[in-house]
Amino acid sequence: MKLSRLPAPIHSVSLISGGMLAILTLSTLATLPAAAQTLTGQAAFTDYTQEHPGVRRKVTVADLPQPYATPSANAGAAIAARPDGVWPQAPAGFKVEQFATGLDNPRLMRMAPNGDIFLAESTPGKILVFRGIGADGKASQTETFATGLKGPFGINFYPSGPHPKWVYVGNTESVVRFPYQSGDLKARGPAETLTQLPGPRGHRTRDIVFTPDGKHMLVSVGSGSNDDDPDTTPAEFHRADVLEFTPEGKFEKIYASGIRNCVGETIHPTTGELWCSTNERDALGNNLVPDYITHVQEGGFYGWPWFYMGDNQDPRQAGKHPELKSKVIVPDVLLNPHFASLQLQFYEAKEFPATYQGRAFAAEHGSWNRDPRGGYEVITVPMEGGKATGEYEDFLTGFVLPDGKVWGRPVGIAVAKDGSLLVSDDGSNTIWRVTYSGGKTAASGQ
Repeated sequence: MKLSRLPAPIHSVSLISGGMLAILTLSTLATLPAAAQTLTGQAAFTDYTQEHPGVRRKVTVADLPQPYATPSANAGAAIAARPDGVWPQAPAGFKVEQFATGLDNPRLMRMAPNGDIFLAESTPGKILVFRGIGADGKASQTETFATGLKGPFGINFYPSGPHPKWVYVGNTESVVRFPYQSGDLKARGPAETLTQLPGPRGHRTRDIVFTPDGKHMLVSVGSGSNDDDPDTTPAEFHRADVLEFTPEGKFEKIYASGIRNCVGETIHPTTGELWCSTNERDALGNNLVPDYITHVQEGGFYGWPWFYMGDNQDPRQAGKHPELKSKVIVPDVLLNPHFASLQLQFYEAKEFPATYQGRAFAAEHGSWNRDPRGGYEVITVPMEGGKATGEYEDFLTGFVLPDGKVWGRPVGIAVAKDGSLLVSDDGSNTIWRVTYSGGKTAASGQ
């Protein structure tokens, strides 16, 4: 049973199956098997009022409106305090607890091979380390690994395996590394600058991954603008790209281009492919242009700023680069526009039910260029044989109050050593911990 081309917003859905008419409310949708609740066509476009754990959507290029079909909104989120009794909402059987609180702009997280969780606090320029999990679900120990960084975001360990020698950090304008031995809670030496990066104008996050053979470092560098033409804007040089370096910081080439802001990078655990979680451009209307999650082809071109989602030309770049039109790669998973998709991570643990194993989890920071607002959630991306199905599913929601006020904004995703899912939230300055309890109703730590 598949729900398609339903009117939006959806308050109820009519289905005809086996000659019977059923009226399904959104609360009913949340209890259906995932295969029965894929919303397609115009019904796949959403806002915070329609985001509920277990609801699945599939947006395609054919569903996209024309540019300027709706006005360009300016609806940024002013963060409100989380009211008493309000908690993130997970699917039935999952439990949500606070892993860490009182943080200062918590952003990307990565687990070290020994199970420690490293966190970038971008605004104060710190890297924190969390060790262990107590009976209350909170980190047993918290230490400051490094300070004095400038806009740190990406974190990774090199070389791969149980005994890395370095912790790499992506600052806004540089990649640095610290000497490291497994179990270190404090940097054992000063930061070594490996390479400078373009910045600081525009997008400031820089993520870092290494190719499976350990020979190349891939660094994501977002654009400096919404849609400035790099042909006439020198500040866009080596931006909206994934850049390839040696692990020692020598520039090698542009690995992939036209990716407006690949905020989160990860390597697929079985295929070895690079995957990106990408923020697309704004100011073309509520439902343009979709953010996306995709595997990234080496040498691939993804359109920015001249095209989007294949051969659709941005009207602000009309007539430019017709020779590129047929070369634009359509991403694997189209998300709702303006979601601000940030970190993503594939789930390889066994703690969650088998249906989640192999999926990607991604943090959707939330929109400013959409009215009503959308995002402000964690989603999962179903996979089959290492390839995305094109759908995504709401997993952790409830960060926006019924009146539209925002109290939480997911940023980072990490899978802890025990298989729990950690979600950093720079709205409430919290790390949330999600575990599977096997119950029949959605649970919280309260």
